[in-house]
Amino acid sequence: MSTELPPVAPEVLAEAVESLTARLRKKLDDATAGCAAAATGEADGSVTFRFGEDAVVTLRPGPAGTVTEAGQATCTCLLAPRCLHRAAALGAAPLADTAPPEPEPAGAAGTEQTTAVEPAESAASAEPAEPAESAASAEPVESAESVPALTAAQVGAATALWHAAAEALAAGVTAGGAVVQAELLRAAHTARLAGLPRAEAAALRVVRGLRAARERRTAHRLGDLTGSFRELLYTAGVLASGTADPALTGTSRRAYTQGGSLQVQGLCREPVLSATGYGGVVTHLLAPDGSRYSISDVRPGGLARARGAGRASVALGGATLDHAGLARGGLRIVGATVSPEGRLGAGRGVKATPLPGAAWSDGPAAPLFARPAAEAVAALLATPAEAAEAETALIGCDVTVVGAAGDHLLVREAVSHAPLLRLLPAHPHPELPHTENLRRIASYPGLRLRVLGRPDLDRAATLRPVAVGPVPGAQYTLRLPGEWLGRADLGYERLQGEHFPPPDAAAAAAGEAGPVPAADAPDPLADAPLWRVRRLLETGVAGGRRAVAEAARGTAAQAAYGPLRRAGLTAAADLATALAAEADRRPRDAFGRLADPSPDGYAWAWLAAATHLAAAERSLVAASWTATPDGATPAAP
Repeated sequence: MSTELPPVAPEVLAEAVESLTARLRKKLDDATAGCAAAATGEADGSVTFRFGEDAVVTLRPGPAGTVTEAGQATCTCLLAPRCLHRAAALGAAPLADTAPPEPEPAGAAGTEQTTAVEPAESAASAEPAEPAESAASAEPVESAESVPALTAAQVGAATALWHAAAEALAAGVTAGGAVVQAELLRAAHTARLAGLPRAEAAALRVVRGLRAARERRTAHRLGDLTGSFRELLYTAGVLASGTADPALTGTSRRAYTQGGSLQVQGLCREPVLSATGYGGVVTHLLAPDGSRYSISDVRPGGLARARGAGRASVALGGATLDHAGLARGGLRIVGATVSPEGRLGAGRGVKATPLPGAAWSDGPAAPLFARPAAEAVAALLATPAEAAEAETALIGCDVTVVGAAGDHLLVREAVSHAPLLRLLPAHPHPELPHTENLRRIASYPGLRLRVLGRPDLDRAATLRPVAVGPVPGAQYTLRLPGEWLGRADLGYERLQGEHFPPPDAAAAAAGEAGPVPAADAPDPLADAPLWRVRRLLETGVAGGRRAVAEAARGTAAQAAYGPLRRAGLTAAADLATALAAEADRRPRDAFGRLADPSPDGYAWAWLAAATHLAAAERSLVAASWTATPDGATPAAP
C-alpha cells in the first residue's frame, strides 16, 4: 500500500527545480516517476524517500499537513539542497491549494465558518477545484468599479505568466514535464504576490492538468486541459496589456457585506465533491423577492464527508436545523452577512430563527417554473462566459419523460413546440444516487416530472437535475411522502418503487410522451464541423507545437477545413489555417540555420482559434434550447 504524500506549496517545488543545474533538470522526470511508490511514512508524520544507500529525502509537513517552507524538505546527499533527489520527491507530491487569508479579528461581525467550494464541481471532474477561502470580512469593501489601474508589478507578473504559459502550450503534454511545470508554478507564485489570484488559480489548474495527463489518470480529460489553457492564456494576455478588469484580476478573499434582515426558503440541497479531497453539502435558498442565497458546509473529507454532510447541523446564527431540514424549511435571519455570490456567512452578530417550509408550487420557488426553460437559459447565455452565475444558476421546468438514450435521459418540456432535453447526473460519482435515480425515472415513459437543475452550457439542450418533484394536478407523476414537501434531493434521497405511480396509471398517460425515439435528440453542436477545430486545438495541447505543424503540410489542411467553409464557418477555418501555419513557421538566421521562433505568435494564434471556437459552440448551445414550430431543433446558424 503506497504512502499518502503531503501536499507541497507550489513555490517550494518551483524553487527546488530552479536550483537544479541544466544537466540535472534533464533527469528530473525520470527521477520523479518512481518516487511515490517508494515513499515511507514515519511515526512522527514525516515521509521519507530513499535514493540508493547515501541519499534519503525527508518531507516534514507543518501543522496543516502541508510542506510550505523549503526547510521542511531535506536530503542527506552532498549536493543538498540543490539536489535531484529533493526536487524529485517534491515533484512526486500533490500540489497544495492556495493558502487561505488570515482570519479576521475576533470582533469582526461575520466570519464564514466553513470552507466553500463551488457546487458545480462534480465528482468526476478531472480539473481539480481550488477550495475557496475559509474566512472573510463582513465589513463593506471597496466596489469593483473603483479598482485602480494595474501596477507595474502586476503587469510584469502577468507578462511572465504569459511567457510561461506560451512555452507550456508549445511543449504540450508530451514535453510538459517537471521543468515546464516549475516555470508555470514560479510565474503563478509571482502573480499571487502581485495580487492576481485569478491568474494564479488558472496556472495551477494547468499544472494539475498536465500532471494528470502525463500520469494517465482515469479522471483526466483533454478537453478540460484545453479549456484551462484557454483560460490561462486569455487572463494572462489581457492583464499583460495593462487592462485592470476586476473580473480578470480576481479576489483573493470573499468579502461579506451586511445584508440586514432576510427571510429565505429552502429549495434543495446537493452534495459537493471536489478532486482535491474536499466534500460537503450546499443548500440553495430563495428569498420572497427572488434573490438566491446558499449555505455551504464543505471541508476536507472527500466522498464520506459529502455523503454525511447532508444531515449536518447548519452553523448559522444558532439555528437548530440541519441541512436536510433547511432544504425543506426556512430561516429568518437578523444581521445577515452576504458574499457577492449570495453565500450567507456565520458570525457572532448573526441570529437565525427557523421557519416552516413551503412547497415549490406555493412558496417563492413558484416563479422558477413559470417561464419556459429556453427563456431562462437565454438569460444565462447572455451573461459573460466566465461569470459564476452562468455556471451555478438553477432553473426549473415541468417535463414529460420520453425514455433513455445512451448515457442520458430524454424528456420534453411541457410547453408547445419544445425541443427534447437531455438529463445527465449532476454528480456522476457511482457512490452518489444521482445516476441511479435518473435510471429509475427513465423506466417510466410518460411520467410528468417537475425538475430543478443546472443547465450544462457546454452541451446541447442538457440539464443536470439537482431535485425533482411531482407536477401539480398531473395524474401520472411522482408520489412522494408528505414530509418531503413535494421534492426529492437526487443527491441524497433514493427514489423507490413506492414513489412512482402504479403501472395501471401508465395507460392513461401513454400518449403524453409519444413513442420512445429510436435515435437521440438532434444535436447541432455535434453535427457542426467545429469538431475539426477542437481536435486541432486538443492536438496542440497533447502533442505541442510540432503536432499542430503536421496539419499544415501537404493537403491535410484543405481536406480538414473545407467542410468548415462549406458550412459557412469561414472564420473558424481561417483561424485554424493560421494556427497550423504559425505552428509550422521555421525562420532561419542570416547563415541559413534554423532558429526556434518565439512561442508568443503561436500562443496568440492558438488563443484566437480557441476563443472563437468557444463563442461558436456557445451560440450552438443557445440554438439547441429553441425549437421550430414542428418541435425539431433548428439547424446550426
